[in-house]
Amino acid sequence: MLVRCLQTTGQGRFEEVEYDKPEPSATEIEVRAVMTGVCRSDIDMMNGDFGPLPLSMQGHEGLGIVTKIGINQIDVKVGDIVATRGEPAYADYYNVKNKEYVKVPEANPKYILEPVACGINLIYQKLDLLQQKKSPRVLILGSGFLAWVAYNTITSQPILARDITVVGNSNRDLWGDKLVQTYTGEFDIIIDLSSGTDVFDRPIVRNEAIVIFGAQKKVTTDFSNLLWKACTMVFPSPRTDKFYLAMQVAESMITNGQLSVDKFWTQAYNRNIGWQQAFADGMDRPNGYSRGYIVWD
Repeated sequence: MLVRCLQTTGQGRFEEVEYDKPEPSATEIEVRAVMTGVCRSDIDMMNGDFGPLPLSMQGHEGLGIVTKIGINQIDVKVGDIVATRGEPAYADYYNVKNKEYVKVPEANPKYILEPVACGINLIYQKLDLLQQKKSPRVLILGSGFLAWVAYNTITSQPILARDITVVGNSNRDLWGDKLVQTYTGEFDIIIDLSSGTDVFDRPIVRNEAIVIFGAQKKVTTDFSNLLWKACTMVFPSPRTDKFYLAMQVAESMITNGQLSVDKFWTQAYNRNIGWQQAFADGMDRPNGYSRGYIVWD
């Protein structure tokens, strides 16, 4: 089936092209797009900073309505609303594999779960390892949305929630008085969402610390201190099988009111007349902009 899709080839813009969507396999569902978040990685791909990915992988923060079901899919029915990690979510219709979607209560931007699940996955990808730390001292470097979700995920785990330091300057309306500018001492768990090199340059890791790297960075360094301290480095990714659990937890936390994302999605753009502005604003980030999403009629 030929459908419209938004694609970038890394030349500074997105374009509308045709996508030849195959029929869903036995382990897939077909989804009609309702909303798709504009991720910062999409902007980086548009600007040529990485990729570009093939057309079949463009757009990954999806929310849509199930229109067809593979013969082995029994957890949803036609007409259900699902949050997806599958691609290409910038297409009018796309297929999603088993365990890459979660049924949600309504077509509301708060249920664009993929970016929320990324923050939860910072903790859940190695939750069993983190829970071995008794009364750990936790450091979060960065105060963006992923950090906010990670913080709330930690505080939902009583064994991890006792001593948390958050270092950052942004999103003070979210954090209130929780943010600090300086910190001292060593930590058992470090979640590094910054562009800095504190983990490598400062004596902040305890013996057998767990260091979670959740942001891309380019550093010239050595790992001698991390090696000497027998640290474990964790690199969370939506490509892990455990990301499905993170999406389920995201749905539960939002539905039950444990996590509010109302201040995250700040701007909607109509698919037919406003999609170009969605990418322009994602790059230039006007005042009051946090994250944008494209809406299909």
